[in-house]
Amino acid sequence: MSAAVAEVAAVRVPARSWRSELRAAKIVWYRDLIRFVGDKAGMVSWLIQPLLFLFVLGSGLESLASASTGGVDLTTFIFPGILCFAVVFTAMFSAITLVMDREFGFMREMLVAPVSRTSIIVGKCLGGATVAASQGVVLLALAGLVDVPYDPLMLLGLLGLLLLLAFTVTAFGLLVATRIKQIRTFTSIMQMAVMPMVFLSGAMFPVSGLPTWLEVLNRLNPLTYAVDPMRRLVFDHLDLSAEARQTLDAGVTWFGWQLPVWFEICMIALLGLAMMAVAIRQFARSE
Repeated sequence: MSAAVAEVAAVRVPARSWRSELRAAKIVWYRDLIRFVGDKAGMVSWLIQPLLFLFVLGSGLESLASASTGGVDLTTFIFPGILCFAVVFTAMFSAITLVMDREFGFMREMLVAPVSRTSIIVGKCLGGATVAASQGVVLLALAGLVDVPYDPLMLLGLLGLLLLLAFTVTAFGLLVATRIKQIRTFTSIMQMAVMPMVFLSGAMFPVSGLPTWLEVLNRLNPLTYAVDPMRRLVFDHLDLSAEARQTLDAGVTWFGWQLPVWFEICMIALLGLAMMAVAIRQFARSE
């Protein structure tokens, strides 16, 4: 009797195309959203710190700052900065999923898939940006509590700026994550980076009339160029005196030249694209 011949199943790996790469990026994006939605405790904890700064710190210091704000509540002034803070904090830590996937072995499953590593990083960037912007939307819903009007055009403009900032900060987080192997190390680095970025950006204080050393650090901080257009957009919809506007929202200047909003937005967008490109290159080399 002849020996049975084992049947061999043919496996065909489809050729890569722009559609398959887009589908891969979408799957990575969707996976990060599922992970975020499933982490209810994380969703709440990421909002606590910005809310504390806005309603506790802002309200507590109101009596000290009222003499120098031209009648503007301190919580109203810091609201755009708190929006940036919430997005930066969430976007930075959204990038930790790359480190988690590597440490727990899931990254190996992703790397053997017939997709480019560019799609993985792009999906991670979009996922982190969506998660971070959603936190900003929650704070936008509270705008009325700090005397910021619910103007549709203003809210749309703020949402667009939040999405752009979330993308750029997530790209920065992924740039760091591509070189880190342990979650604890990444967490320590992010905590060290987030707070100086926020406090040096002018989120909590006007950027005009600063000491020279603080002004230099403020201008070198990329987050400055996200806080400023958000504050300008909010203040455009407030009834302020010329003196209060000049004191609280004088804008960012380089050697006497006031930067236009479109220039600041382009800076943030180009910085995000550049960091994502570097993250893709490092990711391809590191695995």
